[in-house]
Amino acid sequence: MTAGADSPFERGLPRNRANHVPLTPVAFLERSALVWPGKVAVRHGRLAYTYREFEARCRRLAAALAARGVGPGDTVAVMAPNVPALLEAHYAVPALGAVLNPLNVRLDPATIAFILQHGRAKVLLTDAEFAPVVAAALRDVAAPPLVVDIDDPEGPPGARVGAIRYEDLIGEGDPAFAWPGPRDEWDALALLYTSGTTGDPKGVVYHHRGAYLNALGNALAFRLSPESVYLWTLPMFHCCGWTYTWAVTAAGGTHVCLRRVDPALVFPAIRDHRVTHLCGAPIVLTLLIHAPDAVKLRFAHAVDVATGGAAPPSAVIEAMEAMGFRVTHLYGLTESYGPATICAPQDDWSALPLPARAQRMARQGVAMPTLGELQVGDPETGAPVPRDGRTLGEVMLRGNTIMKGYLGNPRATAAAFAHDWYHSGDLAVWHPDNYIEIKDRSKDIIITGGENVSSLEVEECLYRHPAVMEAAVVARPDAKWGESPCAFVTVKPGADPVTAADIVGWCRAHIAHFKVPQTVVFGPLPKTATGKIQKFVLRDRARTLDSA
Repeated sequence: MTAGADSPFERGLPRNRANHVPLTPVAFLERSALVWPGKVAVRHGRLAYTYREFEARCRRLAAALAARGVGPGDTVAVMAPNVPALLEAHYAVPALGAVLNPLNVRLDPATIAFILQHGRAKVLLTDAEFAPVVAAALRDVAAPPLVVDIDDPEGPPGARVGAIRYEDLIGEGDPAFAWPGPRDEWDALALLYTSGTTGDPKGVVYHHRGAYLNALGNALAFRLSPESVYLWTLPMFHCCGWTYTWAVTAAGGTHVCLRRVDPALVFPAIRDHRVTHLCGAPIVLTLLIHAPDAVKLRFAHAVDVATGGAAPPSAVIEAMEAMGFRVTHLYGLTESYGPATICAPQDDWSALPLPARAQRMARQGVAMPTLGELQVGDPETGAPVPRDGRTLGEVMLRGNTIMKGYLGNPRATAAAFAHDWYHSGDLAVWHPDNYIEIKDRSKDIIITGGENVSSLEVEECLYRHPAVMEAAVVARPDAKWGESPCAFVTVKPGADPVTAADIVGWCRAHIAHFKVPQTVVFGPLPKTATGKIQKFVLRDRARTLDSA
């Protein structure tokens, strides 16, 4: 029985402004500016801002946007790499009750135009590097937004496409501006678009409550503290930087901005700024692992690396650990504000040999502290599968750190929330120790001769070949078996020559023969801006190979 209005715990105990305020990550900046006003909050090249200056810049931006009519529910889009302007927008825009729309910097003009129109962007902040693609996109927008040019001193020169420069806009604002904040913690905070591999991209809507909680969950799970120095190797436009845009500030740490991920920049940044934390998809780890020896550096201090976005092969985790990095494996989606699970290490894992420990660390793990519930369930019924490490089911999530839904797409929203769970589309098993392990995306599972083959299992085998740097496995149409595994492989620079027969022989020696790739294709792999391998592109290539 739930307590009603007549309960003694309700009578005379009203909710009011003294005992209830909307949760919003904007509050993290306000607090850190009070607690650590003189501490460096943001570094970018030769620039350094204290928390007092960081807050003042965000208040100036908010005031200037408000003066141009931006208010609750209005959308402000940003097209920029990991520069201070994008970080500042993560506070100034939500502080107005407006909606932040970070754009993937690798999008084409047509997709950008679609997003600007679909999200009804009122203002667009754009880095000079992307002036050509933005200019092309704006030609196809019926009601173009106000465009503001970001001139980054660390970036290349670019043409001007806006009505005003970002620093001039900042200069117009009041550093003591009293921003209103959200009216309710359920108010929309951000709009993030999925990749749109099938049809138009879907607009994922975040709310203030979810962003606040997920940021705190990340700070706790990744052990952030006032001593933390966080290097931005993860795009801020991706899930709002997995909410680390707010988590680092909540902990009172220092943000180190980086325009692009290049080992020649990453290693010196770690050394020079004494970086303690960074995040990235497995491709970022792969870049560091295979960087030239002249670029690689060893550090006297510990560096924590969180990876996710795609299941990292244990060989990648093993190589990072051998280089002195401590790897934390996270799992999540745009719809879950980034990280939803963490492969929390157990005490007895430290006694395992590195390969065995890496195998454990490659699992997706258990729920983040701020996620409501996690299960592996039957996608048709929503019922949980046995925790036997064998039964395949779909990863399902529930809680306050799940999106509001898809903007203007009630059908997709309803499908995503079937059975009162968010359906991830990822297939996994549930181990007896309560850790989940993803075996594949539902669309990536390969069915050969009636048997299911996990593309991730085959990729795990391929990554352990001494000559393989990257690998992806997809289904290829097969007249006899229905489908057969097709492997796309990138060879390590300087590795000894390797043939398709070598790769097939390696796999036959390590996995069941029906799982062995029947086709091997060498070359670079197509990726998204966040480093995820675009398997839909590879599936198309595999079908072309079949008909060739």
